Amino acid sequence: MNIVDISFLSLAVGYGLLIFPLSILLWYRIPIVGDTLWAIVRMTVQLLFVGLYLEVVFSLNNFWLNGAWLLIMIGVADTSITRGCGLRLGRFAGPLFLALLLGTAVPLFFFVGPILVRPHLLDAQYAIPIGGMILGNCLRADIIGVSNFYRSVRKSEKAFLQVLAQGARFSEATRPFLRDAVQAALAPTVATMATIGLVSLPGMMTGVILGGADPMTAIKYQIAIMIAIFSGTAITVALAIWLTMKSSFTAYGVLDCRIFKT
Repeated sequence: MNIVDISFLSLAVGYGLLIFPLSILLWYRIPIVGDTLWAIVRMTVQLLFVGLYLEVVFSLNNFWLNGAWLLIMIGVADTSITRGCGLRLGRFAGPLFLALLLGTAVPLFFFVGPILVRPHLLDAQYAIPIGGMILGNCLRADIIGVSNFYRSVRKSEKAFLQVLAQGARFSEATRPFLRDAVQAALAPTVATMATIGLVSLPGMMTGVILGGADPMTAIKYQIAIMIAIFSGTAITVALAIWLTMKSSFTAYGVLDCRIFKT
């Protein structure tokens, strides 16, 4: 069974659905119409470009080319996280990149290797889409976790410094903030896992079914990808906060406010 293709004419007709959300925005005078239209244009151009590029990547299926594409994806995610958290790129780019790299690579290689038992860990057909799914969730979790951590420390700075002044080690003083940040970052994934299958049929499962596989195969893929996503987000959020703390506090344990964009 082959998946039904969508012609460009049919896709153009699909844009007609935008009449409904845009009408709601205009009727209630919600000031995001311009941003919404720009986002739609960017989405279309970016996905068409990626589609053309991936056709080449998939046809060549070169180890180094596949790895380079994944690194580019991580670099773009790195920039998006720092901007989304309102932090300075120069101070956070390196540590966040390393956290994203490990948080994506560990579950990805485990998925493609022991689970799918593919001979090549960077097989384009599996590594790029699965890596993208893991990375996308890591990006969202990092924005929540990293932003929550630094803004909570900044908001409760007096209490934080008082704990340090009473003799607590830096790791002890930051532990409550780190715990709350990781919990906030992982909560959406935990909620999704608790309701998956009952509330919605998720993307991986739907895609496998549309590709012609039987529902049980699709379910096994979905279980595996959810475990990979949860593991990746946990790794990347904890590492992102831990690695960035080293350059975000002074030697006296005071948060350096220069990390925030003014």
